[in-house]
Amino acid sequence: MATLDLFSPEPATPDHDRLLALHAQLHHHAHQYYVLDAPHIPDAEYDRLFRELQALEMAHPEWVTPDSPTQRVGGKPLDAFATVRHVVPMLSIRTETDTESTGAEAFDARVRKELELTPSDAPVEYVAELKFDGLAMSLRYEQGVLVQAATRGDGEYGEDVTQNIRTIGQIPLRLPEGVPAVLEVRGEVYMRRDDFEAMNEKQREKGEKTFVNPRNAAAGAVRQLDPGIAAQRPLSFFAYGLGEVTPAEQGGPAFATHYAMLQTLKSWGFPVAAQVDIARGAPELIAYHQHIGASRDQLPYDIDGVVYKVNSLPLQRQLGFVTREPRWAVAHKYPAQEQITKVLGIDVQVGRTGKLTPVARLDPVFVGGTTVSNATLHNLFELRRKRVRVGDQAIVRRAGDVIPEVVGIVSTSPRTTYVPNFRMPRSCPICGSAVVREKTEMNHRCSGGLFCPAQRKQAILHYAQRRAVEVEGLGEKLVEQLVDMQVIRTLPDLYKLGLSALAALDRMAEKSAQNIVDALEKSKQTTLPRFLFGLGIRHVGEATAKELARHFGTLDAIMDASEEALTGVSDVGPIVAKSLHTFFAQPHNREVVEQLRACGVRWEEGDAAAQTPKLLVGKTFVLTGTFPTLSRDQAKDLLEAAGAKVAGSVSKKTSYVVAGTEAGSKLDKAQELGVPVLDEAAMLALLAPGAEAPEP
Repeated sequence: MATLDLFSPEPATPDHDRLLALHAQLHHHAHQYYVLDAPHIPDAEYDRLFRELQALEMAHPEWVTPDSPTQRVGGKPLDAFATVRHVVPMLSIRTETDTESTGAEAFDARVRKELELTPSDAPVEYVAELKFDGLAMSLRYEQGVLVQAATRGDGEYGEDVTQNIRTIGQIPLRLPEGVPAVLEVRGEVYMRRDDFEAMNEKQREKGEKTFVNPRNAAAGAVRQLDPGIAAQRPLSFFAYGLGEVTPAEQGGPAFATHYAMLQTLKSWGFPVAAQVDIARGAPELIAYHQHIGASRDQLPYDIDGVVYKVNSLPLQRQLGFVTREPRWAVAHKYPAQEQITKVLGIDVQVGRTGKLTPVARLDPVFVGGTTVSNATLHNLFELRRKRVRVGDQAIVRRAGDVIPEVVGIVSTSPRTTYVPNFRMPRSCPICGSAVVREKTEMNHRCSGGLFCPAQRKQAILHYAQRRAVEVEGLGEKLVEQLVDMQVIRTLPDLYKLGLSALAALDRMAEKSAQNIVDALEKSKQTTLPRFLFGLGIRHVGEATAKELARHFGTLDAIMDASEEALTGVSDVGPIVAKSLHTFFAQPHNREVVEQLRACGVRWEEGDAAAQTPKLLVGKTFVLTGTFPTLSRDQAKDLLEAAGAKVAGSVSKKTSYVVAGTEAGSKLDKAQELGVPVLDEAAMLALLAPGAEAPEP
């Protein structure tokens, strides 16, 4: 494909002007989405602009440039990575393995000694940063355009991974006007924990290899020879330094401090961690290390320490290097998030949906800031792939709020005694019901449904949640008490609870008990979609429940529908249809439904539901703020019953924004776009009997 010379002028034509405008728009919106986490337009609008740019480039292939937003999707697979020589070496930072406060004190003492400072001299000013657990990367920009991305390698030579790095949305392909002619930005490619867990879950569902930790997953994605595969991996980036830069005497920047440099990188469009801070002297370094350590588990990504750097760049130059490590910086570590321990046994846990999960019982080990004695093995196939058996020395990982898991075993000498492979039980270890596995699934499940005590607690919590039938105040601790004391055994037992039974529970005052009784009575009036969702039928979420209610009209029609009839519903495929049909084919599940009806749980259906005026068909509403009488979910239900669509963001296609108190950016966006704004009363007026459909 012919490409445009980046530095030659293009003839001004309407199409080319539009192409340049699309470049600017898409770069801006990508920065808002990936870096600032504050999108200004819906995904559908971004996709429309992207397709328009693709069409222009197909019509004019000579206009395709390396900084085009379309080039993020990846190019052709490579046979091998080219070698890159770093003009400015990517040196490593000394690691301080003393995880206590004395580690920071020792670094500050070394710096002060090198600078020949006395105790009476002012504290040294440092920049404190996070030490990301990812892959170091150097991004080279020429005339503001990303031309090369290279790994650290041995510090002097790395690998050219430009095609793969272009796929990372947080990395700008073109920088704003005024940046140096040559600019190398150093930083870390990493993978967020939630992205890592979601990716591994998809791998498990497909029966494919999972990744040990986010760092390995990120490194593997960066070094994919096929950029199309790299584009499917959810990578992110943080900037933290510079390599080669046009000298100040040739028009380059003249930074005085490291902190000023980071803020400038941020203004040029690079993501910089929000936790970067200035610390003066050892006491503030210690405070930073302790503060980040305490909040480490809440970070959305892995870190294995913090980094201290002398803030003054002249002082950095004065301090220099020793054995290729800067004297002016150190990495202060935290306790490891992976440890080795012995597998004492393998148990099976049963979840809300009946999923059976093998769990390794461990010789207790301190990892990731806490003592771990159990770690998930996910499913039978994952367990066998990792070849875990009782007695093995296992590698256990715990990071953040992620459940501890066994990521592998240590290769040692052959076992002296035979240990059989673990087998999934044929009967549920909790209720004795048969254990089944769908052919398309990796997971085994208990077929006991609502009668399995292990599933009972979560089934009740699911039923009582805000988006289902909603029993206000019925939280996890209360449900645990009710089930553990066998006060309730099935969902209908909820509605048989009396004031005296509730008041007799631990830490339950009479007023609190009365509130629960009132909430249960209030929950009896619900909607068919909420009730259907509340039953906890596998694969049936809120949207599917609404489609089923809309299509069949009555619960009896849904319960009696064949798999074939169920697949005729929008959003219902063969897997969902089979799950629904199987659920209602079980006599005990039908019995639960009938008992709930007998307890007074009711909703409009059939002719009554069909009579709801569909005045708002074709209208899109956005809700924001707190309303005087309705919850956000109640307002959403009312609007959807009238045929409206309720969206999460404001665009030019939004018909109305309904704003309550403390309305935020959505209200501002509505006023900016000229979208009509209603209060709760005005919205209810549109829904009132006899109200006329609003003008289009």
